[in-house]
Amino acid sequence: MDYQLQGKLALVSGSSKGIGFAIAAGLAREGAEVILNGRSDRSVAEALDKLAATVPNARVHGYAGDLSTVAGVEGLVAKFPTVDILVNNLGMFDPKPFEDIPDADWQMFFDVNVMSGVRLSRAYLPAMKKKNWGRIVFISSESGVQIPVEMIHYGMTKTAQLAISRGLAESCAGTGVTVNAVLPGPTSSEGVSDFVEKLSGGQSFEAFQKQFFEQARPSSLLKRFITPEEVANLVVYVCSPASAATNGAALRADGGVVRSAF
Repeated sequence: MDYQLQGKLALVSGSSKGIGFAIAAGLAREGAEVILNGRSDRSVAEALDKLAATVPNARVHGYAGDLSTVAGVEGLVAKFPTVDILVNNLGMFDPKPFEDIPDADWQMFFDVNVMSGVRLSRAYLPAMKKKNWGRIVFISSESGVQIPVEMIHYGMTKTAQLAISRGLAESCAGTGVTVNAVLPGPTSSEGVSDFVEKLSGGQSFEAFQKQFFEQARPSSLLKRFITPEEVANLVVYVCSPASAATNGAALRADGGVVRSAF
C-alpha cells in the first residue's frame, strides 16, 4: 500500500534507537523526509548511519538535543520551523517501588514523557492548522490504561499523554490535522534489557519473558515481547493521509494485554 508520504517532513523525538528508530525507519521507507533525534551527537550520528544502511536513499536529518527541556525544543524549532508529522516518542521508564520514588523522579518523568510532547505540539501545531494538514502521534503505552504497580510514575505520564492527545484532537476538529495516541505493550527495545536486568534476578531473557507474561502481564494474548517494528507499522499508517478518518483515538499495539473490546 502506498502511504503517500513523499514530500512530508516527519520529526520523531527520541529516535536514535528502539521504537523511535523503528518508526523513523518506517517513515523513511515510505518516502518521508525524517528528522532523527537523540541526546548526544554520537547517538544521533550512529542512528543516521544505521538508518542509511537500513533504508538506502533515505532523506534524513539529525538533531542532538534534550527535548525534555525548553532549550532543547527551542533549538530544534529554530533549525526545523515546521514539520508535517510529529511523533512524540521520547520517553523513559524505570521500575521502582512507589515508596522509593522521590519527588525528583516524578518531575523528571513528567518533563521527559509529557512536557516534551506538549512543547513540540505547541510549537508545530499552528502551522499544521494553517496548512490544513498534519499528523501528531503520541507514543503512550498500555501502562496508561493498566497502571503497572512496579512503575506507577511511568503509568501516570502515559495516562497524561492520552488526555493531551484527545484534547488536541478536539481542538483540531474540522481541519486536516489529526492527533492520535498509539499504545504499545511490553516491547523488546534496548531499554527493556535494563528493565529485565532489574527484575530478572539473574534469569535468562527467555526464562524472564515466560515468567513476566505469566505473572506481570498474564492478560497478554501474544505471550512475548513485541518488536519495535510491529509498533512502527501502526504508527506509520496513522501518520499517513490514508488514516484521515482516524482521529482522537487511543490505538493499541499491545499484544492484547488490555482486556477490553474497545
